[in-house]
Amino acid sequence: MLYANVLPLVFAIVLLAVYSFDKVVYLIAFLAPLSIPLREYLPGIGFDMYIPTEPLLFGLLILFVLKIIQQREFDRKILFHPISLAVYLNLFWILITSVTSSMPIVSFKFLLMRIWFVVGLYLLTAKLFSKGKNMEKYVWLYVVPLMLVIAYSTYRHLGYGLWNKQAAHFVVSPFYRDHTSYGAATAFYLPFLVMFTLNNYFTKKMRFLAALALAVVFLGFVLSYSRAAWLSIALAFGVWCIIKLGIRFRTLFFTMVSVIGLFVMFQSQILMKLEQNSEESSANMMTHISSMANISSDASNLERINRWSCALRMFAEKPVFGYGPGTYMFKYAPYQLSKDRTIISTNSADGGNAHSEYFGPMAESGVMGIVTYLLIIAMVIYTAVNSYTRLNDYRLKSIVLAALIGLITYYIHGLMNNFLDTDKISVPFWGFTAMVVAIDIISRQSAKETTSKPG
Repeated sequence: MLYANVLPLVFAIVLLAVYSFDKVVYLIAFLAPLSIPLREYLPGIGFDMYIPTEPLLFGLLILFVLKIIQQREFDRKILFHPISLAVYLNLFWILITSVTSSMPIVSFKFLLMRIWFVVGLYLLTAKLFSKGKNMEKYVWLYVVPLMLVIAYSTYRHLGYGLWNKQAAHFVVSPFYRDHTSYGAATAFYLPFLVMFTLNNYFTKKMRFLAALALAVVFLGFVLSYSRAAWLSIALAFGVWCIIKLGIRFRTLFFTMVSVIGLFVMFQSQILMKLEQNSEESSANMMTHISSMANISSDASNLERINRWSCALRMFAEKPVFGYGPGTYMFKYAPYQLSKDRTIISTNSADGGNAHSEYFGPMAESGVMGIVTYLLIIAMVIYTAVNSYTRLNDYRLKSIVLAALIGLITYYIHGLMNNFLDTDKISVPFWGFTAMVVAIDIISRQSAKETTSKPG
């Protein structure tokens, strides 16, 4: 009876997808913070996905393919944009390493999931943004339900004491996997909400609503107790300062090389100093922040080092093709050394993954896995900075900067966690990337029109 009651809704969504792709994309963006893993409905099931967003994305992928076959056209500027080409290269290598995978079924499932995220949340979303519209709407469609989740989790948090750090791990359930993905999502949207609040381009009413939303999302950000999210915002703010100050790339490059050189020269002293840090993660804000550098007793930090070490050993054994996309969690156990194991270490497949968007691809897809992912990041940053410099449109200039800073929070966060296999993070990750592409195309067109005008 439950399935029979759902059928009319499914039929309505199919009709909506057939006649209006954009409405389905908006629906997915709105439902992403509220989606729930299938295992919450059907415990013990052999596979998992987020309901209802991932079935919607899969359906959208099928309809997209059918429309392309029928119409044989899509916006070529989006389709052949340098960022798009970098994304295709990454997908192609995931395909190659799925064929060579130690667990092909797992890897092809991973590939299919990545494709439906790219098609629905990048290609189709970039098309929605192609005329410079709908970008603010896309942000608000995620922020409003995110605020509902924050209200829900904060209410639950109050029952355990608002400053109870341990409660932060489960009060966001079942909507977010854990407090770290929740923290990453809030960090993604803080730059946009700050921009909406402070930007005189927007109406006073919108700025007031944005200020309220900023307060709510910032509360969720703080109560997430995600040290990775906190660090990512701090470093992203530094990037914002660099862009606003117009510091030249050459200066940044030599600064980074100098910092890396100093670390290599004094790595023994630095590691000894870090090992002396015995601060444990706690409800005290300053103690919790300082515990980020504790690699002597903090179980969370030590377990990350354990997972990264396993990934590096796996990479050393299969550096070209890796073990296959999505297989790390099933293959890493034999690569754990007894001296690296912690009180939260596990050998089972439910123990999670590499806790890194960088080490994971190395172990699963070899050297080209990490190279193609880094290429996407490099192309996005390069394109966004160039578009920001080129633009005269104040609104688009503000949006591309907010999108870039939001993405940088996750590029940094991705050093310590990986959530691109979830709709929660894929919606802003691919959506903001689509904004950068759409705005770059608009800025190039504007620059071309300006130069073609007679003196």
